Amino acid sequence: MNKIQFDSLWNQTKTSSGFNMPSDDFGSLISKLIPFIFTISGIILLFFIILSGFQMIFSAGDPKAAQAAKSKLTSSVIGFLIIFISYWIVQIIGNIFKIQPILDIFK
Repeated sequence: MNKIQFDSLWNQTKTSSGFNMPSDDFGSLISKLIPFIFTISGIILLFFIILSGFQMIFSAGDPKAAQAAKSKLTSSVIGFLIIFISYWIVQIIGNIFKIQPILDIFK
């Protein structure tokens, strides 16, 4: 399949589906997905907070089960903090070096 056929096939799939993939480069695809990734990570954090709360309630005084629930809660919060802090580090670097595509991600 040559380049022209691939491009026309790609354009047909782009227009037939409801989701328009950015055709520029991989970076623009990542830029479009980042807001969804943050939303999904927030939902997952909420799910793990509720799940670990239920595990603590249903541990019924069992120290091993309570410790497992605490470690699950701690791990999920640390994971979310890593994602949150990495976003702000990238934003600060974008502001310092005036990299406009980084600054336009959440606009």
